[in-house]
Amino acid sequence: QVQLVESGGGLVQAGGSLRLSCAASGRTISSYAMGWFRQAPGKEREFVAVISWSGDIYADSVKGRFTISRDNAKNTVYLQMNSLKPEDTAVYYCAAGGTSARVRRLECDYWGQGTQVTVSS
Repeated sequence: QVQLVESGGGLVQAGGSLRLSCAASGRTISSYAMGWFRQAPGKEREFVAVISWSGDIYADSVKGRFTISRDNAKNTVYLQMNSLKPEDTAVYYCAAGGTSARVRRLECDYWGQGTQVTVSS
C-alpha cells in the first residue's frame, strides 16, 4: 500500500506561483508513474501532469506554466505552478499508477486526499 499526502495549496493572486508536494509512505514510488490531477466545483476530475521513466506529459491547459518533478530519495513528487489563473482554482490530487498512459486515463492505484488551490483575480 502507498499513502499519498498532498500539501502546499493555498490562496494566491492571479499571476502568482505555488509549489505542491505529494509525500508518499508505505513503499517507494520510484517504480510508479506519478500524476497530478484537479477537480473544480461542479466539474469532473481532470488530468494535469504525469511523470514517469518515459518523461513528462502535461495537459494543454497547463503546458508551459506547470512543471512536475520527483525526488525519489524523498519519495516525493512536486508540481510547480507558475502564472496561475483563476481557472486553475480546484482541489489538486496526486496519484500513483502503473504507466503514464494509465495515469492519464485516471486509472491510478493510489490517490491522495487533495489540497485546495484558489487563485483570485
